[in-house]
Amino acid sequence: MYNYAIRFEREGTAPGVAVFCRDLPELNSYGDDQVHAVGEALDAIESTLSLYVDQRRTIPEATPKQEGEVEIHLPAVTVAKIALWNEMMKRGMRKADLCRLLKVSQTQGDRLLDFLHTSKMEQLEVALDRLGLHLSVKIVRYSSPKGEVISPSQVQA
Repeated sequence: MYNYAIRFEREGTAPGVAVFCRDLPELNSYGDDQVHAVGEALDAIESTLSLYVDQRRTIPEATPKQEGEVEIHLPAVTVAKIALWNEMMKRGMRKADLCRLLKVSQTQGDRLLDFLHTSKMEQLEVALDRLGLHLSVKIVRYSSPKGEVISPSQVQA
């Protein structure tokens, strides 16, 4: 649903690898090599998601990866924030509306929607519940030992 596919591009003999994402055209990132670029991609995705919030735009779902792309597995907290934001957009809600609904300060409400801030899953579950949504976590084994699906822990390896 939100495992975005990225592609790598090299420019001639220039060092490094550029990173792009079809589903998030605003995303661009760079790494010294492909492994480093994958590590930077997660930060770039979360930064790009922040742009969508700043611009009050719905965050698009990921499309299936294509040949030559690598799928980036987002942390559960990030996916929960996407679900919260998209539900707010669907209802025409603003951050202030969320704060009133949750009876929290503006700072606390802002942090729930800040992709660059680590929120507690319990707080996100409460927010989703107040909007009539239930968070469901599914544990799956990675489909490819060759790294076609990249988890946050693999990025640091």
